[in-house]
Amino acid sequence: MKRFIGFVRKEFYHIYRDKRSLFILFGMPIAQILLFGFAITNEINKVEIAILDHAKDATTIEIINKMASSKYFSINRYLAAESQVEGVFKQGKIKAVINFEKDFGEKLIKNGQSTIQIIADATDPNTANSITNYIQSIIQQYNQSININQAGGTQVFMQTHMAFNPEIKSVFMFVPGVMTIILMLVSAMMTSISITREKELGTMEILLVSPLKPFQVVLGKVVPYILLSIINAIIIILLSIFIFKMPVQGSLLLLGAESVLFIITSLSLGILISTIAETQQTAMMISLMGLMLPVILLSGFIFPISSMPLPLQLISNTIPAKWFIIIIKGIMLKGVGIAFIWKETVILFGMTLFFMGISIYKYKIRLE
Repeated sequence: MKRFIGFVRKEFYHIYRDKRSLFILFGMPIAQILLFGFAITNEINKVEIAILDHAKDATTIEIINKMASSKYFSINRYLAAESQVEGVFKQGKIKAVINFEKDFGEKLIKNGQSTIQIIADATDPNTANSITNYIQSIIQQYNQSININQAGGTQVFMQTHMAFNPEIKSVFMFVPGVMTIILMLVSAMMTSISITREKELGTMEILLVSPLKPFQVVLGKVVPYILLSIINAIIIILLSIFIFKMPVQGSLLLLGAESVLFIITSLSLGILISTIAETQQTAMMISLMGLMLPVILLSGFIFPISSMPLPLQLISNTIPAKWFIIIIKGIMLKGVGIAFIWKETVILFGMTLFFMGISIYKYKIRLE
């Protein structure tokens, strides 16, 4: 029995001294529960909306103030005409527009009813439904407040319009997200094991004494996978269009160019993992566990980023998938051009240069 107790004590010492085991035992569960707890939510928080007020009377101002004072909405701007609605949606920040009809307050007093139109950006159907439900709840509370001392039935009616996705098809949300996850994970995983494979097979020494410069070795690792991933992207896009009936309102050429940029970004990230990891198994674990959860939870694929705590919102900015989802939804569903997605394009390009630069630097260290 003493031998067994001694053996158990030895195992405790071994685990205590192995920092990686302690991280897996305690760090990973804590990180996951915090990540899932804060990221997985259907609630909305400070969603940016726009106001199109044709009446500009005391009644509309009162309703607007009720929306502005709630924790759910933040009024980003006031529009002057309906022709501006599509433009603000294409810019990406505004998620809904509240349209008050002309003579809103006067009609409410004289006729006992007025109409508000809720226009929501339905490229993300779940968020659009949540936004309209919260707005309807605020309007219903207003209806109750104005009728509390009245025998009559004064009523504010609501009309809902789902922009870019009138039928609220969930496939419009899942196809861009799934396409992003597949391209990122497959691309990063393929390249993450490339340099580690050389080390495990013992062929790294050949590369170390070859006349190739570090950047040539890194680019040489990436180029074959770029071509294979482009074929993969073409297959995914064709399946999305012909099988899932995903529309492409914008330029196919621009969609292809942005997809290639994202593929290169993902491959560069994979090369970075490859230069850090010591074994193929470690590289694959980092690619799967280190990328899959952030891509699914913090990219805006399923859960709205605006509803997450500020630290998670800041972390999401470092995830390439977030920017590519914005790009692909803008091109396929909104029909935007480069003028509306140039910022996201520049960010992906900058990430690519950063990942490649760090990879070349890490590889150069190995040469010394």
